[in-house]
Amino acid sequence: MKKRILAILITAALAVSVTGCAGNATSSNGSGSASSATESSETSSKAEESDVSSAEESSDNSAEESKDDSSQEESKDLETNYTKYTLDGDLTQHMIDMSRLNEGNKVRLANVIKKLKNGEEVTVGFIGGSITQGTSAGNELCYAKLTADWLQQTYSSAKVNYVNAGIGATGSYIGVHRATADLLSKNPDLVFVEFSVNDTTENTERNKDSYDSLLRTIWKSSTNPAIITIATTQENGTSFQDQHAEIVKHYDLPMISYKNTILDTIKHGDIVWKDISDDDIHPNVPGHKIVSQLLQAYISDVDKDIDSISGDESDFSTPATKASFENGSLLTLAQAGDAVTMNGEFKVNEANFGGFDGYWFFKGSNKTDLSSTNLTFKVNAKEIGILYGKYTKAGGTADIYIDDELVTTLNADFTGGWGNYVECAQLKSFDTAGEHIVKIVPKTTDGPSMFSVTALAIA
Repeated sequence: MKKRILAILITAALAVSVTGCAGNATSSNGSGSASSATESSETSSKAEESDVSSAEESSDNSAEESKDDSSQEESKDLETNYTKYTLDGDLTQHMIDMSRLNEGNKVRLANVIKKLKNGEEVTVGFIGGSITQGTSAGNELCYAKLTADWLQQTYSSAKVNYVNAGIGATGSYIGVHRATADLLSKNPDLVFVEFSVNDTTENTERNKDSYDSLLRTIWKSSTNPAIITIATTQENGTSFQDQHAEIVKHYDLPMISYKNTILDTIKHGDIVWKDISDDDIHPNVPGHKIVSQLLQAYISDVDKDIDSISGDESDFSTPATKASFENGSLLTLAQAGDAVTMNGEFKVNEANFGGFDGYWFFKGSNKTDLSSTNLTFKVNAKEIGILYGKYTKAGGTADIYIDDELVTTLNADFTGGWGNYVECAQLKSFDTAGEHIVKIVPKTTDGPSMFSVTALAIA
């Protein structure tokens, strides 16, 4: 930095010297031509422009260096305060600091804490994928239940209601379409959102749009809930954290990064991945405990500063994306009513599949007459999508038509996969909402096959 400042000073001194020499030469030669004077003036002007350009470049570089220096100093501070972590111990301050990807606007959360401290009734909701659902930890030891229990114990005079709306193998696209029915209908005061391992870069823009739409749907719901977002990770670091963070920071919401904390703790050699997960994705009991402890630490810190938290809430006036799916919903077996018509070989199964109650399905083979077999929906929507089953055995295919136009062919085959589940696909967008006919037509296969529809996703 000192060398750069010295270079700037030398450049400025030389520029002054050049300008002075040009002036002296002109004045000492009174018979000099106009062109000589002009040339001298241009030389002086260029030198001054060079000075300005050099100064601006140096200023920009200095700003970048200052930013880098600040980041490096912050990193050094974190390392200086590093304390070794053990699984049977408490979180270290370094782990807590690493988790604070975005502290966020705390006004709504402070209001929730005040209700808790006043002994009022508070509903805490969680929405996400299999991690939120409790895979590898169970219903009682998952991070969601641990966090709700901690809130009840910490604010014992209050009544804490717990809502877990996690469903395995679902991302924020399905999440935003079921949020109203599965979560917001329970009138939550505080909502935790976790979708960073189920949202993938395979559908980056759709998933960013979905996540944005979900946050907006929650935030603008009738109970004005506070939101805390959570970022998780796979063992190899795969996560949608960065893409979600863009949206979270747009609204200045809190984001707690289990990813940053756990990968950093592993990097320091305090633990290995198998200590906190039994596979390459899901936290086990110790892992879920860490997620909850990070959330507890954040809420506790907000509580400590509660008297100084005031002012405006997060600003949701401008969406971070197109927010195409805001206030979306699912047209399921329970809600479809007269909006759906089954023809030919389509049937109904009311059993739960992939976390959803009931579905329409077709089973057939190359001998099945499909001439009149279809499932038809009549909907009013601007955005239309579909939830359908994926199967490790005998998954079939189906053509999807909207208003008699073939928009896609879906394949339910998941041979060799980890299990059967509900997949989603965005089918078509329109400029305005209107009446549309969606028709699902199974295709002939060489052997036995099955195709099922869980719901239409509409917004």
